[in-house]
Amino acid sequence: MAEEEGNAAEQPVSDPNPCPICLAPFTEESYLDQCFHKFCYSCILHWIKVVTSKHSRAPASVKCPLCKTENFSIIQSYSGGFFQQHYVNGNSDNSAFFTKSHKYRLQCYYINEGGLFDKFNVPRYWKLHKYRQPNPWLISWLRREIQALTQEEDVDIIVHHILGVIDSFRRNEQKQKKVTPQAKQEEFKITVTEAARPFLTGRTDRFVNELELFLASSLTIDAFDRIYIQHLGWKIPEMMGEGEVGEAVEHAPLVPYLYFFDEDCDGNE
Repeated sequence: MAEEEGNAAEQPVSDPNPCPICLAPFTEESYLDQCFHKFCYSCILHWIKVVTSKHSRAPASVKCPLCKTENFSIIQSYSGGFFQQHYVNGNSDNSAFFTKSHKYRLQCYYINEGGLFDKFNVPRYWKLHKYRQPNPWLISWLRREIQALTQEEDVDIIVHHILGVIDSFRRNEQKQKKVTPQAKQEEFKITVTEAARPFLTGRTDRFVNELELFLASSLTIDAFDRIYIQHLGWKIPEMMGEGEVGEAVEHAPLVPYLYFFDEDCDGNE
């Protein structure tokens, strides 16, 4: 009996969540940049090489083998200190429009933003009906955010679609009576989620949370970036214009700083 128990203990335990390609435990975990599906780095890299070999020219994106979402790169070697980004077409500089500011915002989607909900006092934003007030910086913030997430320069259709949904929500709110702040918050998040998901797929929920933080902050893009970075304990960049990240000044980090290896004012009720 003891021998049988010993043999049982030596049997390898199957991974309940293996790599979808090799069906073995993950080695060098990596993620596709749009849908966030996880694979072994060597597995997904080989998959991309096989798919792209069928084209006369290297495509800019490939479809995820699981969900068929178009992805532009693999995020690899994410250790909390940095990550590498391997582009499908082998080009690490995907476009001149993709600035340091875009990279900083994309990095934010790979970390936990915990604590900012309280710092920007999101419940107060809804309690004081501040969502009734238009935000003059929203369109610029939306454009940068969606460009960072999709890695596409021409996102005006997406931006104006989401902006239209937000404006419609604001107008319809005026017709409703005796609705709790919590109910309005939930309605807003559901409405924007439905509008953004066809474009942002796996990043939609986090995008809606980031949108809520920005609106609740009542700050310019530049001021929002500074507080966001300070809170996370990252190096504090000097902004080269609204939202553009420049050289960094070292601060004691609360969480590791990420980088690419390849490169409250009250409203009136």
